[in-house]
Amino acid sequence: MEGRTPSMTNPSSPARFYLTTPIYYVNARPHLGHAYSTIVCDAIARRKRALGIETWFLTGTDEHGQKIERSAKLAGRTPQEFAAAISGQFRSLWDQLGLTYDDFIRTTEERHKRGVQHLFATLRERGFIYKGSYTGQYCVFDELYVDGPPGTPCPDCGRITETVSEENYFFKLSAFERKLLKFYEANPSFMGPESTRREVISFVRGGLKDLSVSRTSFSWGIPVPGDEKHVIYVWLDALANYITALGYGSGDAADQARFAKFWPADMHLIGKEISRFHCVYWPAFLIAAGIDPPRSVHANGWLLFDQGKMSKSRGNIVRAETVHTVLGSDALRYFLLREIPFGQDGNFSFDALVQRYNGDLANGYGNLVSRVVNMVHKYFGGVVPEAGAETRMETALHESAQRTLAEFVPQFDNLNFSDALKTLWSLVAETDGYLTANAPWKRPENRSEIEHAEHQARVLATAAEAIRIITALVYPVLPDAAAKVWRQLGQGEIADAARQSFLAHLEWGGLKPGTIFEAPAPLFPRAEKDAIERMVAMEEQNSQSVIEAAGSVAVAEPTEPKVPRSAEPAPAQEPKKKAERKPMEETEPTPAPESASTSASAPAAVGASVASQPATASPAAAPEAQPASPQVITIDDFAKVELRVAQVLVAERIPKADKLLRLEVDLGYERRQILAGIAQYYEPEKLIGRKIVIVANLAPRKMRGLESNGMLLAASLPPDGAPVLAGFLEDVPLGARLK
Repeated sequence: MEGRTPSMTNPSSPARFYLTTPIYYVNARPHLGHAYSTIVCDAIARRKRALGIETWFLTGTDEHGQKIERSAKLAGRTPQEFAAAISGQFRSLWDQLGLTYDDFIRTTEERHKRGVQHLFATLRERGFIYKGSYTGQYCVFDELYVDGPPGTPCPDCGRITETVSEENYFFKLSAFERKLLKFYEANPSFMGPESTRREVISFVRGGLKDLSVSRTSFSWGIPVPGDEKHVIYVWLDALANYITALGYGSGDAADQARFAKFWPADMHLIGKEISRFHCVYWPAFLIAAGIDPPRSVHANGWLLFDQGKMSKSRGNIVRAETVHTVLGSDALRYFLLREIPFGQDGNFSFDALVQRYNGDLANGYGNLVSRVVNMVHKYFGGVVPEAGAETRMETALHESAQRTLAEFVPQFDNLNFSDALKTLWSLVAETDGYLTANAPWKRPENRSEIEHAEHQARVLATAAEAIRIITALVYPVLPDAAAKVWRQLGQGEIADAARQSFLAHLEWGGLKPGTIFEAPAPLFPRAEKDAIERMVAMEEQNSQSVIEAAGSVAVAEPTEPKVPRSAEPAPAQEPKKKAERKPMEETEPTPAPESASTSASAPAAVGASVASQPATASPAAAPEAQPASPQVITIDDFAKVELRVAQVLVAERIPKADKLLRLEVDLGYERRQILAGIAQYYEPEKLIGRKIVIVANLAPRKMRGLESNGMLLAASLPPDGAPVLAGFLEDVPLGARLK
């Protein structure tokens, strides 16, 4: 299939809408951050379809690359087995949450391989790919080439990059600097939010270098057509999913028709950490191939847990299944869209979730629906009465509903979900206030029974109509609850209404007299005090299961294991550009103070956090010296500490730091930098190649301007606490966990 000449203007077609999630990397099972992006896309897709717009919603998994190859080896699986197991977990979770994706693509599928090879061949034929060689730094975790000397940390994840030297094919990215800047200027809505736009434009203006688009140092990927010793760079491979899923590269007529119909994509929804790939590399690849770029790329912020970035490697993740089991998927959807302004980082906590659930859903919308439906059944036998002429109060509620429609629509369609729901819940509160002020359940002494019946009819019919408007608007966010309310209001199945484009002609007055309500049913039972405890316990149990089943692809996350939920979450490891995060005090570690409990056989962690240990009390502070005794811990306490086997690749002294060595260690699935206070006891060159034990889930720490990600395990020898590194007599694989 030939590409099309890009228009560079991308006029939008109202007849169809194509949106995508990022395709999720299968290095570990899905967590709440993945669910957030996919739920946002699902809400958009539901609204577009209910407006009568033919919508195609794509999601999927990214399954190639060196990191997957290493992770699979560590787990004792083939890369295909490893990828299939994790990909299945993503798809299963999306189905459990009721997400309405139209296609789920895996980059190991034949249709994707065929399309990627076609794209690579097209770029080569058009003169944008050439063969060369590369020596430099590479981050395996982010599959990212990084400028800088050996030891340079990745600008995205902070991990120490690896030095690679290999023959590569290169894409002439340098030829697209002016073209991309011109494209951004002509399409100001291409990138969002504004912070992403500024960052990307600054990056491009700083100059673009040609990009390596193949690797020869591993084999888990799509072979370069005609030169199979090369595999195609994982980002060229992964980004192409957006067109291969539509049939790009296929000779089939139906595939060609689908591609012509839906491309260019109306919206790529991504995490902000991959903006450069989607806003620089991707449009450059497409323009070079003669294909229109997507119409927009929108980046959501990070999901934080108790103010720390939710990340598998930090162990502070929350599973969507936990919230779904305890409170339901609608509660999760509402919290994420209402609590987090799209494009900004948002904090998740179980406390905030339950508070929002009880306040807005149980006591708010759910209680309002219950009151009105119950009273229609009680006073009118479940049949909507004739409202009669409006009074001033009905007119006010009617006008409020009209204003809500006028404000909600642009807010939601501009991805301002939080404000849209805030606007809608103002109508919920106003309707509830209208109901309370008119008190249809109470007849004043000066009102006759006939007058009171008319009053009841007017108030309940008006309140029910407001609920109908609210329910229609909230349907993309609360699909399950909206379906229940729609049936209770006698409107049938909301899914049928959505297929009839009911949101395209939503207006006041749609609830007709004589409509028969269904029996009332509970929507959001109030969450009791134990809800938080149950969710915390479920996360702890899941973390323990992961620990006990390490090595099993179905539940383990060998590349980035979890920490039990009871542990305090580690601070987020941010790239240097995140200046708002205050680094820990830079200081050189000092040996731990000797105590009566320290012996030659007692293991001691040597590294970044030694200096952070609390100072020992002065002998004068205690009235009487007491013999020290070891502190007893439980198995749960021990399970929080993740000990893994690593091999020293680089060891060197740090200038002006007599006690510190800078080490680069290989864990089998990733490479890390660790600063250790052992320079007085070990010569750096004698450490290279040695297998050691490290604490792998320790919070990162900065010293001497360098970041340390872990600690070495050693025995502390009397009388001066000299460290002796722990090691092995047997051959132990890298990354193996000590239990």
